[in-house]
Amino acid sequence: VQLVESGGGLVQPGGSLRLSCAASGFTFSSYYMTWVRQAPGKALEWVSGVNGGGVYTSYADSVKGRFTISRDNGKNTLYLQMNSLKPEDTALYYCARPKKSPGGSSWKLYDYWGQGAQVTVSS
Repeated sequence: VQLVESGGGLVQPGGSLRLSCAASGFTFSSYYMTWVRQAPGKALEWVSGVNGGGVYTSYADSVKGRFTISRDNGKNTLYLQMNSLKPEDTALYYCARPKKSPGGSSWKLYDYWGQGAQVTVSS
């Protein structure tokens, strides 16, 4: 199993970024997938999740209305569109496959995750 994130970067407050996660080594469409993040010195935070079919999504209150999770099962890719970014969104963002949906804010709840994509929101 391999999960590879891309699309991070430096953006000004109010800006947008789209993260991608290329998945391989498993039947992607069969699994609930999540995005989690971790800021320096802070605990892991669950951000968003989507079911295998891409129909059912959920979000942390801190990102609801600003972030959109989606997936393309034909391309084995998970996405996170992030709009109206705030400095408090600065973190390392991980694509992660939970052992059981919806996952949560502990690494023990996941069996695979990627190397992370850095998102920095600063003027």
